[in-house]
Amino acid sequence: MAIILVRAASPGLSDAVRDIHHGSLQCSPSLLKRRAPPRMLCSLRYACLGLGLDPPRTSAVVSSEQKVYDVVLRQAALLKRQLRTPVIGVRPQDMEMPRSGLKEAYHRCGEICEEYAKTFYLGTLLMTEERRRAIWAIYVWCRRTDELVDGPNANYITPTALDRWEKRLEDLFAGRPYDMLDAALSDTISRFPIDIQPFRDMIEGMRSDLKKARYKNFDELYMYCYYVAGTVGLMSVPVMGIAPESKATTESVYSAALALGIANQLTNILRDVGEDARRGRVYLPQDELAQAGLSDEDIFSGVVTNRWRKFMKQQITRARMFFEEAERGVTELSQASRWPVWASLLLYRQILDEIEANDYNNFTKRAYVGKGKKLLALPVAYGKSLLLPWSLRNRQKKQGKQDDDEVRVDRK
Repeated sequence: MAIILVRAASPGLSDAVRDIHHGSLQCSPSLLKRRAPPRMLCSLRYACLGLGLDPPRTSAVVSSEQKVYDVVLRQAALLKRQLRTPVIGVRPQDMEMPRSGLKEAYHRCGEICEEYAKTFYLGTLLMTEERRRAIWAIYVWCRRTDELVDGPNANYITPTALDRWEKRLEDLFAGRPYDMLDAALSDTISRFPIDIQPFRDMIEGMRSDLKKARYKNFDELYMYCYYVAGTVGLMSVPVMGIAPESKATTESVYSAALALGIANQLTNILRDVGEDARRGRVYLPQDELAQAGLSDEDIFSGVVTNRWRKFMKQQITRARMFFEEAERGVTELSQASRWPVWASLLLYRQILDEIEANDYNNFTKRAYVGKGKKLLALPVAYGKSLLLPWSLRNRQKKQGKQDDDEVRVDRK
């Protein structure tokens, strides 16, 4: 849920997939050894933004949100079923790796997480050892997958290479890891009710990057955001765990995890408009650009105009709405898992503030949160992690109101 994929080249990690385009799928030794949902979001897309666009007609066409929510329902059902009756999957002893090797594999995953996501890594240290190691393993797999299309070797990656990567994913889910980092994830899968579908969907997002550089509307963009970031939330909820005192439905917690992933990716897109444009990519809804009187040429020219400012305000409003959707769900997680999630949510949301502070110039200025603000956010995130689940507080509030009403009736 809290894993942030920075879609940019990462020195060192690119070596992990340097041979994938040749079919060998060999990981670099340096990397191994070096240290209809309850509340659909249609209003978020159209009415609340004042875009003057009509929602898609509800005919035979199924919206991206509904397709993704179907995945959410399946993931929630899997979690509930396996919590009631644990399913015996691949056991650690079934893998061709000694326990000392697994320990080293998890340790290396932790090193990678610490190197590339320091704030998030710090938050994971409050989690139980088993959950902490599992989150590290998921983070590393997601990062390696992202590097396939955004790393220095991206020009060599083909659809066939991604097919090989997916086959490798299927193997590690079957207990046949290719290398030590795969082994860590394979072991994690044996310990938690994690489904392969979100992992497959993330690879599908990488395929999109190879063949698609424009998105006609937000419906298309939403599906892309789910593929490359919303999937992370679905992977992570079974590991993070839901607080035993939570009164929320499993589906609502998964939906909040999904919303956080969507919010993070929308923020990435708004932050990286100029960088993406230089690579010939425009991750903004074409119909909304046209409605605002803008085009790809305006983006490529990189001039901040009043039209651009107005357009960006609308896009930022939508991203913030998804963050708001995510907030309640964070409180429903197991308390030990909340801090890293809150930290990433607060820090990523601040990137939107920085875009505003830059007068919406995301063509030549990169919005980022400085170290001072990051440090200030950590105690705030920790404080929020101590709050009772929102569902429990809401129930207590309703009960208190009911008690007050009964007292007033008695007095009469």
